[in-house]
Amino acid sequence: MKITCTAAKTLTALTALLLAGSLVGCDPAARALEAIDSAPGTASGSPASGAAGDAANAIAVLGSIPVKGRAAKTRYSRDEFGPAWSDTDHNGCDTRNDILARDLTNETFKPGTNNCVVTTGTLADKYTGTTIDFVRGQDTSSAVQIDHVVPLSDAWQKGAQQLSDDQRKELANDPLNLMAADGATNSAKGDKDAATWLPPNKTFRCEYVSKQVAVKAKYSLWVTQTEHNAIAGILATCT
Repeated sequence: MKITCTAAKTLTALTALLLAGSLVGCDPAARALEAIDSAPGTASGSPASGAAGDAANAIAVLGSIPVKGRAAKTRYSRDEFGPAWSDTDHNGCDTRNDILARDLTNETFKPGTNNCVVTTGTLADKYTGTTIDFVRGQDTSSAVQIDHVVPLSDAWQKGAQQLSDDQRKELANDPLNLMAADGATNSAKGDKDAATWLPPNKTFRCEYVSKQVAVKAKYSLWVTQTEHNAIAGILATCT
C-alpha cells in the first residue's frame, strides 16, 4: 500500500489533523487551537479560506511555539532518529518509497514489490518550480531526494534532544515532515532553518514555512527569535 494524497490540501485541514491526532506535547497545540478558534475569519465556512486563511492559521500556531536560543549540537547524529527510512506505518514499504509514491506522478514500480519500490516517475519540484524525471539507479536516484522539511539537526538543537527514541524516529519518518525534492537544492538547504534558507521558488515559501510550523508544533520543538521573525515575515505576505 502506498501513501496517497490530494493536491488541494490546505493548512486548515493539516492543523485540524495535527491538533486532533496523537501529539508529542499537547500544551502548545492546545493553545494554538484556541488561537485559531478565536482568530477573525478562520471559522469553518468563513471567507478566509485559501492562502489568506491558511496563513492566519499558521500565524496562530506559530504564536504557540516557544522562542528560545539554539541548543548545542553536541551528540547529534542521524542515528539519534533511528534507522533511515524505517517502515514506521507497517505498510510493507519503507518511508522513502512511500514519499516517492506520494509525490511523484506517472510512477512505475519494481516488479514483485507489491507496488512498493518506485523505479521511475515525474516530480513537479516545489523547491525550484521545475520538473524532474526520476529514474532509480546508482547514478540517478540522487536527482530526487527526500527532504526533512524541518531538518533533523535543526530539530535536535530545538527540542528533539528531549524526545524519546521512538518520538525522534516518528519525527524522522513522519509524512508531514517529508517531501520529495530536487537533490541539489535539498543538499544546498542542509540543516538551515527559515532564517537562513528559503526555497528558491518564492511561490512555495508560504506553504514551506507553514509546514515547518506544523511540524514544530506537533513535536513540541521551539524556534529561535530570528527564525520566528523570518517565518512571521513570510506569512505576512501570504494572501
